[in-house]
Amino acid sequence: MAQIPSQADILEWIRAHPEKSSKRDIAKAFGIKGAARIDLKQMLKELQAEGHLMQRRRRFNDPNCLPPVSVLQMLGPDSQGDMFAVPLEWEGTGHLPKILMRSRQGDPALGQGDRLLARLTPVPDEDSHQYTGQLIRAIGTNPKRLLGIFRLTAEGGRIVAIDKGEGKEWLVAADAAGEAKDGELVEAEQSGPKGRLGLPRARVVERLGDPSAPKAVSLIAIHQHGIPDAFPDAVMAQADAAKPATSKGRVDLTDLPLITIDPADARDHDDACCALLDEDPKNPGGFLLWVAIADVAHYVTAGSALDAEARKRGNSTYFPDRVVPMLPDRLSGDLCSLHEGVTRPCIAVEMKLSSTGEKLSHRFVRGLMRSPASLSYEEAQAAVDGDPSERAAPLVDTVLSPLFGAYAALKQAREARQPLELDLPERKIILSDSGKVASVNFSERLDAHRLIEECMVLANVAAAETLIAKQQPLLFRVHEEPSPEKLDSLRETAKSVGLVLAKGQVLQTRHLNQLLKAAAGKDEAELINLSTLRSMTQAYYSSQNMSHFGLALQNYAHFTSPIRRYADLLLHRALVSAHGWATDGLSPQDIEMLDETAKHISETERRSMLAERDTTDRYLASFMSERVGNEFSGRISGVARFGIFVKLDETAADGLVPIRSLGREYFEHDADSQTLRGTDSGTVISLGQRVVVRLAETTPTTGGILLDLLELEDSKLQTRPRQRKIASASNRRGPKKGKSRKVTRKRQ
Repeated sequence: MAQIPSQADILEWIRAHPEKSSKRDIAKAFGIKGAARIDLKQMLKELQAEGHLMQRRRRFNDPNCLPPVSVLQMLGPDSQGDMFAVPLEWEGTGHLPKILMRSRQGDPALGQGDRLLARLTPVPDEDSHQYTGQLIRAIGTNPKRLLGIFRLTAEGGRIVAIDKGEGKEWLVAADAAGEAKDGELVEAEQSGPKGRLGLPRARVVERLGDPSAPKAVSLIAIHQHGIPDAFPDAVMAQADAAKPATSKGRVDLTDLPLITIDPADARDHDDACCALLDEDPKNPGGFLLWVAIADVAHYVTAGSALDAEARKRGNSTYFPDRVVPMLPDRLSGDLCSLHEGVTRPCIAVEMKLSSTGEKLSHRFVRGLMRSPASLSYEEAQAAVDGDPSERAAPLVDTVLSPLFGAYAALKQAREARQPLELDLPERKIILSDSGKVASVNFSERLDAHRLIEECMVLANVAAAETLIAKQQPLLFRVHEEPSPEKLDSLRETAKSVGLVLAKGQVLQTRHLNQLLKAAAGKDEAELINLSTLRSMTQAYYSSQNMSHFGLALQNYAHFTSPIRRYADLLLHRALVSAHGWATDGLSPQDIEMLDETAKHISETERRSMLAERDTTDRYLASFMSERVGNEFSGRISGVARFGIFVKLDETAADGLVPIRSLGREYFEHDADSQTLRGTDSGTVISLGQRVVVRLAETTPTTGGILLDLLELEDSKLQTRPRQRKIASASNRRGPKKGKSRKVTRKRQ
């Protein structure tokens, strides 16, 4: 009988023969037969228990070595463009090994998150990677990540979804919990095939901490929607190495009084403007309006690490407590920001306006500017209203008065053009220093806001017209007209409150404005404004010019916010190329990928909008949680077969009244008229009706708010009893007051 080999001999043989590592292969290699196989089996079990081996099916492997054929997940390319992957399963004691992927002719393109089966070859004495890999076949993309609250159980745990209305749970095995603690917020991914019976399984991939912590609200949205919030080292290094622009090849604009007007807490200033009286006798009462935009294209060049990351993010994302920027702070908050009294590079447009706001001509220059002042909207408005601050006072006659004069002219052109005039106050969540919601306010719309919007819109038009004339590829901002189905729904809503949106005509924004004007000042005004907004299509980016319905403009593109939108950065490069100013314009790859980029950044914009909305919902649910049991007035903003949505007057929070709590009768849902009708009483519940509700339940982790309907149009209702928790009297006094702060942005 052959002698039983030592543990070291077995381990050395397995490393040399990873494809022949079953108990039978090992026994055959060492000539072990008969009863000696029992001793071999015991030795393999000991090696496995000590962590030297792991059993895959009937094979034993060194856990610190990957099998020759492994399932991998792709990482993004490094700074040299090399593609790396990591194993999906790793039980070794060392660092997770990296695999350099070697592509062959005919292999499909691999992207970050893709999963694949690959053949691996060990690479000794290499720091950057431990294996090279060749694709065998792709097996799908990275599974959708999920966010939830981890609940510890005897078998391991469960993850309860935080998505509003999801109501899903996943089982987590004890060895897949990743040391998560009960009640923690975790990020996980589904593991194993989806079964038809029982709960799906998941494994924890990251612990995110206490879900009730004040700063966790926006963090949840960032992870839930996959928004990149950490810059790679190569991107940070490139931003840190950037130097201020020189005057070479630039027009000196430092004598122009180009001021910035932004929210009071703005950290980045990417647009400035000024107006001069036009001295041309052929243009009496006219203006020369200048709009200067930060020259981000000078710092973020095509193909650079900064460019790749900016494109990946698509745009900045704004939350009440933080901003996830498109560019590192060295650029967004410093070199690219048009700070007061600092020389900065810009791309500027001079526009000649008639006394009625018609744009007669325009020209673009690449220049250097120095802003004499950075004012807030409130400060600029107060100055022209006769109450200037100390620093704004010297600017009233020479800078602000001409600028507001140009706005008066632009307003005439706007009234003639008739863009869509929605009146929807912007909700603003104010946080205390501790990160809790101190109050929910509504932003006041000032002429200073409208002035900047009109200047930016006109500059965007000028940019689009210039590039069209020069036959330069660009991305347009497209907003298509509403679909016939959505217009029919809007007509039904208008009809239900005694208003009319005429049929049988080519729809123009002026027709919608007539409806909005007819509703102004009435109880139904908010309903009509919301319904009109919901009838609109989502704006997007496209290389094809299909006009902008909402602004009533034929040619429109985004030029004025390159610090926070990748579309604007591309347009700046297009202007550089079109004018031949330098070599940092559009690259051949930029042009080739224009359609792909348009689709991508349209998606990142929607991603940010959803993340911002979800964060607002969670903050509002948290704010309202101390007022459970209180009664509120509101208006029905939505009707569905499962219940009605109510927008509360005080905070504009949206809550759900489940249909099961509406009454003791059956309610029929009519999707066309958006109504619920009681089969016994004939009670009709429809959009826009005034209601009184009781706050029944809030779920801050999901943003869910449940309400009980008490009164409908001043009539009390008999509702079904609900089991709920009622807040104590001490909780009904509302939130504690504290110092407040906010993060805001300028909107166009």
